[in-house]
Amino acid sequence: MRLIVVSGLAGSGKSVALHMLEDLGYYCIDNLPLGLLSGVSADTLNSEGLDFDRLAVGIDSRSRRGEIAGFRDRIQSLREGGIEIEVIYLHADTDTILRRYSETRRKHPLTDEQTSLIDAVHTDRKLLAPIADSADVSIDTSHTNIHQLRDIIRNRVEGGASGEMSILLQSFGFKYGLPQAVDFVFDVRCLLNPHWVPELRALTGQDAPVAEHLEAQPQTRAMLDDIHGFVSRWLPDFARENRAYVTIAVGCTGGKHRSVYIVEQLARRLRETYAQTLVRHNELH
Repeated sequence: MRLIVVSGLAGSGKSVALHMLEDLGYYCIDNLPLGLLSGVSADTLNSEGLDFDRLAVGIDSRSRRGEIAGFRDRIQSLREGGIEIEVIYLHADTDTILRRYSETRRKHPLTDEQTSLIDAVHTDRKLLAPIADSADVSIDTSHTNIHQLRDIIRNRVEGGASGEMSILLQSFGFKYGLPQAVDFVFDVRCLLNPHWVPELRALTGQDAPVAEHLEAQPQTRAMLDDIHGFVSRWLPDFARENRAYVTIAVGCTGGKHRSVYIVEQLARRLRETYAQTLVRHNELH
């Protein structure tokens, strides 16, 4: 049986991650007290007639402090019992958590008459430190929207389940900030910008006129060849380290033309070797 434990700060996207896992065929249990994890896992492993062999549980800081403090030992015990386990920890900066709660108007699980929202966030972070320290993967969702987080979870889980490394290619605009949780970042702002060609401005790097404009410049092919050569050289080393996924980001100024084109072309090349190559254009909506 494969077990994925999803934990993290309230407001960091735990529910989004669990919903994605459910879509991927996992039987999901949210807000499971940590003390029940061993029993649920053992019952699932030993029961006959169950039509699933993949379980995902969400755990938050409402578990007892002593149980959280012993998280690492509990996970190790389950692994020794023959259960394949991966721990995913989600977090975000305090300002982002505060903004999300302000926008949704939901109540933080640790707030009460004596505890303010900001104090609850700080307490949440402190209580979950043992889980954060034990996580197999830690994902910062401060600058990640729902769709991007779903892509990250899918990329991580599908790659790990199949034994084949998955690659996520992202285009982005530097003026909107760097994407989070990436392994490589490439800057292609040195290429001539189609934005300044009036008839190309409203198009994107997915459109043929933009592609033709960029391909007419020798430096575009050189940039693409160099990026492809670099990642092709090092991706096998990541795979040998049993990495389930690698995220590569390519950025230009606005994230609409140059980076989109490079990502599309890079994906086409990489799929010849890595079938699980996903593409995400962060600034195309």
